[in-house]
Amino acid sequence: MSWLYEPEAGENDLDESDVRIRPNPKGNKPRTKNRPEYKNAPMGMVTGVDKSRYHVLLDADRRVVMATMGKEIRKAGAVVGDRVSLSGDTSETVGALARIVRVEERKTLLRRSADDTDVVERVIVANADQMAIVISAANPEPRTRLVDRYLAAAYDAGLSPILVITKTDLKDPAEFLSNFDSLNIPVIQTRSDSPNLEELQKLLSHHVTVTVGHSGVGKSTLVNELAPDADRAVGVVNEVTGRGRHTSSSARAIDLGDGWIIDTPGVRSFGLGHIDPDNLVKSFADLWEVAKSCPRDCSHEANSPDCDLDQSVADGSLNAGRVDSLRRLISSLAG
Repeated sequence: MSWLYEPEAGENDLDESDVRIRPNPKGNKPRTKNRPEYKNAPMGMVTGVDKSRYHVLLDADRRVVMATMGKEIRKAGAVVGDRVSLSGDTSETVGALARIVRVEERKTLLRRSADDTDVVERVIVANADQMAIVISAANPEPRTRLVDRYLAAAYDAGLSPILVITKTDLKDPAEFLSNFDSLNIPVIQTRSDSPNLEELQKLLSHHVTVTVGHSGVGKSTLVNELAPDADRAVGVVNEVTGRGRHTSSSARAIDLGDGWIIDTPGVRSFGLGHIDPDNLVKSFADLWEVAKSCPRDCSHEANSPDCDLDQSVADGSLNAGRVDSLRRLISSLAG
């Protein structure tokens, strides 16, 4: 007996045209590499970052909205000072959260590493054009080599440095400032009892300035004087150790009306592991003018033969302390 089905007369056999093609279920559509360009997305500036939440000041109406980083650019991240484009909810609704979909090209980028042997850079701020290096004349004592590190980082990032000396009523900073006489850097001196900031305000006008300095030197106090509504936390210096306590836990961009100042947390060290040692000497403009005439393979270290820096120190045309600072940095980076 045969169990094969035999169609009756007139009954059509099935072919490909009789098979019903089921559409792809929703959500299983083929992925495309084409992404939205967000050409008309609202833009703004990152003014602060708190636990992966970004404070963004909108260009259009000067409102601050909260945003998270879009998945496509999450690894790159954003920092204070970045110009970004947003998508999603930019309303004033409580709990609203926009999404950063694009970080605009950065003009400058200030970085540091954990130490001189660490080549992994930590991005501090973007798009600043000035660095205000804040040092106290006393309590805590100023450190020449820390200032040298700030200068190296500033020049590497393309920022114009400004020296701001606080607490000059406690000690005359003339001896300390003599280490930088040969550099063409603006110097502002302020007092604890009567800060006069008119000259500094002129330097900050129409610029984006990032403040850096040792903990306890008075950066946040300075910012509060410049922008009373900023209300940055301030601290005191330990009388036993002479060290300041970290009071600013994160960077914040503060509107000065005709410019911006970015207050950063105080640090006791500033690693330069991300900087090319061969270019470090260029950060010391006074030394670079002499070092350019050194032999081509000159390392400019203390044991480097025929280094013109030694001759300039010997004849008194260069400050021996400045040359020593440079050589210590070169040695640290090389190690």
